[in-house]
Amino acid sequence: MCRLANPEGRGTAGFTLIEALAALAVMGAGLAAIGTLASSSLHAGLYAERHLAEIETARKIIAGMPSREALPVGRLTGALDAHDWRIDSTLIGAPVAVGDALWTPQHIQVLVQSPSGAILKIDTIRLRRQVTKK
Repeated sequence: MCRLANPEGRGTAGFTLIEALAALAVMGAGLAAIGTLASSSLHAGLYAERHLAEIETARKIIAGMPSREALPVGRLTGALDAHDWRIDSTLIGAPVAVGDALWTPQHIQVLVQSPSGAILKIDTIRLRRQVTKK
């Protein structure tokens, strides 16, 4: 005499193969979404770090620029912290007399190129003082 362990019939306990595959597919899709999110977060962090390095280099260049009267009209170039930089300076407009001095607007453009090739461009205007003689 042989008795069955499950007298009501077979196949009522456990998961079917299709249910197991569906659960694996859902888990795979979830893991892929998490991986994509982590990757985009990593890229954004690296971009922010590189951009911050470019801004810091530009700040150092601007802080070390010659004074208003000593900055020549034309182009200055160099390298700092593995970043290439260029300062273009041009006089714009006519001098304006204020008191005993003439002020001439000077357009300054600072370009900083990182080792990866990204370029940071800063445009500003400086007033250049020229003392008038009486």
